[in-house]
Amino acid sequence: MRISPARVEVLVWVLVYGGLFVACLGFALQRDGHAEGWAVLGGGLAIALAGVVLIWVRARMNGHGERP
Repeated sequence: MRISPARVEVLVWVLVYGGLFVACLGFALQRDGHAEGWAVLGGGLAIALAGVVLIWVRARMNGHGERP
């Protein structure tokens, strides 16, 4: 499957910022005493971590969307 580096970059930032937003939402829920706050926080951090992994994948890609 070929994916362009530009699409990977967009996906990276959507995952990183979206994950951090969800993690902040989970933190706020947890502080208000909602039991699901920890699950939302963990899910948000996992999404942000996926974005960080994609940063590494993008760094390994050449200009044509293929891995070396």
